Amino acid sequence: MTTLPYQDPSRPVEERVDDLLARLTLDEKAGQLTQYFYFGGFGELPEGVDVGALPPELRSFVEQPKGVEAALGHGGAGSLLFVRDPAIANRLQKLAIEGSRLGIPLIFGFDVIHGLRTILPAPIALAASWDPEVIEQGQAVAAREARAVGIHWTFAPMVDIARDPRWGRIIEGAGEDPFLGAAVCAAQVRGFQGDLGPESVLAGPKHYAGYGAAVGGRDYDDADISDSELWNVYFPPFKGGIDAGARNIMSAYMDLNGVPASGNRWLLTDVLRDELGFDGFVVSDANAVRSLETQHFARDLTDAAVRALDAGLDMEMCMFEPAFGHLTDAVATGKLTEQEVDQAVRRVLAAKFRLGLFEHPYADEDATPGVLSDPAHRDAAQTAAERTMVLLRNEGGALPLDPAALGRVAVIGELAASKRDVLGPWVFDHDTTEAVSVLDGVRARLGDGVSVDYAPGVGLPGRLYPSMFDRMDPTVGETPSDHDDDAELARAVALATDADVAVVVVGQRQNQIGEKSSASTLDLPGRYAEQLEAIVATGTPVVLGGMS
Repeated sequence: MTTLPYQDPSRPVEERVDDLLARLTLDEKAGQLTQYFYFGGFGELPEGVDVGALPPELRSFVEQPKGVEAALGHGGAGSLLFVRDPAIANRLQKLAIEGSRLGIPLIFGFDVIHGLRTILPAPIALAASWDPEVIEQGQAVAAREARAVGIHWTFAPMVDIARDPRWGRIIEGAGEDPFLGAAVCAAQVRGFQGDLGPESVLAGPKHYAGYGAAVGGRDYDDADISDSELWNVYFPPFKGGIDAGARNIMSAYMDLNGVPASGNRWLLTDVLRDELGFDGFVVSDANAVRSLETQHFARDLTDAAVRALDAGLDMEMCMFEPAFGHLTDAVATGKLTEQEVDQAVRRVLAAKFRLGLFEHPYADEDATPGVLSDPAHRDAAQTAAERTMVLLRNEGGALPLDPAALGRVAVIGELAASKRDVLGPWVFDHDTTEAVSVLDGVRARLGDGVSVDYAPGVGLPGRLYPSMFDRMDPTVGETPSDHDDDAELARAVALATDADVAVVVVGQRQNQIGEKSSASTLDLPGRYAEQLEAIVATGTPVVLGGMS
């Protein structure tokens, strides 16, 4: 059997890309530039539900996996995201390779932000360690676990500088300082990518650029940023990641100074490639190419595809019909040249070759459980947690809690007993049975000789508009509908009054922060401030912990 040049791993990546690119039809090239969400693992509908009777938006989600699998059958997709089961990944990979005339594998992407199965501290906490080595080691663990389940590429790190703490996604970044942001970005890129070996994943710093400067901290809102701020505040973290070898960049949703970031040639080509030196591929955020039409920057999907590709965007992330599906028509009508399409395809294929996907496209399902349960990963996560703790004040030497000096401790707050919320937001393959709540941790630390009493206290208000991801996670907590705030507040105060120390946990549930979860104020939710004041008024020493 003759081995074609692109199938020969001994050849340089550039030669393999040139050979394969020359064999592709224009339709096949457009397919390589399309990344679909795959909702096949999103959860089954209850038995007996009539799909045809569902509202159009829900029906689309049910039918979407069938459409994606059909696209795989004729080389109509180059990448999928949201697949985290190695068996599903392997099945879809087989469909793609057999459905592609030239056997081109998929690249699977996923949001591995602060761990996959082994959960690390949230990124804003990792940044608080000021320890690039610990951050790098933690994300190397995340990469190893991700690759073990068939993920090749993470949409991380998020490197948006954010100076309005009402913005929900501030927890995903390194905060407000560009120097720290660049150092943290570089450490994460090194951890994720390593040498791009079999236990590494591509890193994708996001969201390029200025997304964290949304007006009023409102997610997706426009950003108006001066040239001075762009170059001195918002670009440096991306430069840190590029210099560390990042092979992918994700473009932002919003308008930057009146021009959508995903169709902004100055941003994606003049600055990113010509000035910052990036030579990898650029992917849009979810549906951002289609959104060019909504943003009144493009007249239709064909125009949106042309504007995005011409700006320097290489791959479209989409949930449903891709705008890049119109690239063939755009070339036929002279709106684009095939050479412009080739430039984007070249970058995507190069990433697949560098990852070794043509030689090793499938996850090793037999090895996955051992990787996900590796005790060394827990050790790395514990080290990261220890380095990221921030103690604001320790009045009267209240900490550490001394079992020999305590008889009774009150632990107060719904969040104190939550195993899900202690993990933080934006994790999707966690196992809450392995998590340790604050309450369990205090009891384990103090031992049987100290009485540890618990009260949930006042309830936490839920989200007005629940996250679409909540239905994927049966462990998401909520305050019971029959919760009696007045009675529970009185019980919490009584426990605190009789205790030697009160450990009070305040904050938000993990699904009340993150994407599409901005806040209008920084006030504690519900009656938490009232409860805290009442507990402090008892005179019992208070150890206050925040969770978000």
